[in-house]
Amino acid sequence: MARLPLRPDPAQLSLFVSAEPTASSAPPMEPAGLVAPPRFEPAFTTATAPVVTQSAAPVAAALPPAVFRHPQAVHDIALAGHTVGYALRRSRRRSIGFVVGVDGLSVNAPSWVGVRDIEAALREKSNWILVKLREQQERGRRLQSARVDWRDGATIPFLGQPVVVVLDPRAGITSSGAVLDASPADDTAPRRLHIGLPATATPEQIRDAVQSWLQRQARRVFAERCEHFASQLGVRYQRLSLSSAQTRWGSASADGSIRLSWRLIHFGLTTIDYVVAHELAHLREMNHSARFWDVVRSVVPDFEHTRRALKTDVLPVFN
Repeated sequence: MARLPLRPDPAQLSLFVSAEPTASSAPPMEPAGLVAPPRFEPAFTTATAPVVTQSAAPVAAALPPAVFRHPQAVHDIALAGHTVGYALRRSRRRSIGFVVGVDGLSVNAPSWVGVRDIEAALREKSNWILVKLREQQERGRRLQSARVDWRDGATIPFLGQPVVVVLDPRAGITSSGAVLDASPADDTAPRRLHIGLPATATPEQIRDAVQSWLQRQARRVFAERCEHFASQLGVRYQRLSLSSAQTRWGSASADGSIRLSWRLIHFGLTTIDYVVAHELAHLREMNHSARFWDVVRSVVPDFEHTRRALKTDVLPVFN
């Protein structure tokens, strides 16, 4: 989950925010017993999602009836013909917060707010809640299908193309090393990544060896693309480092430091180039103003399509 966009730190800007379930700021609630209903804070599942008001198209009503139940659900509520079991946590906060994640709907509320008021707030935003529950349900299915079965013959994406993992303990490949076949003459056949492990290797050993190789490739490719776009943009970066983030693809600091998620190596060069150009553009414009996007567009003219795709693509699950 991502928090609502906040005022960026001028010393550091990032491409997408980390997926931490938090709620937005809101004015204080009145003490219990007053006529005014409690305020609530929907915590969005994407950094740019707008509030879906009840006056919007009744998207949720068109969905077939379903049951959405959080594993820690303590209450059920009927929303537009759907059954939603939600987890409820009491805290010292002064407003009601909603979080929709892969597990379902969680509600954080002050201890003095009754369930009736909480569910009135849920009904008020039922359309938004149901749409987000559907989105998270679909995302959960996609994440499950993206889970890698670490064995001889496993397939992973590398630079946008499938690569087949082959356990190969022959001489010349160490247990921490790997060799990628040259591109086959037949473009329809995937390349093979030979890992220096025996057939008896555990899934964890295979995963770690593949991840280590991917990270080495990421550092090499990212350094090349950073040099390329830094020259085009007329900027100089001081340091390139890797992260393991799955949604925060990159960040740039005012001191010239660039940080990129190694997981970008799963994507094609078009995607990598957009993220690299995005972060380097911050060395000229430490903001997301129109001028900043003009800088990005000057080296990646069609970046909008790639930017949209990054918000929906699901990467392999490394566990």
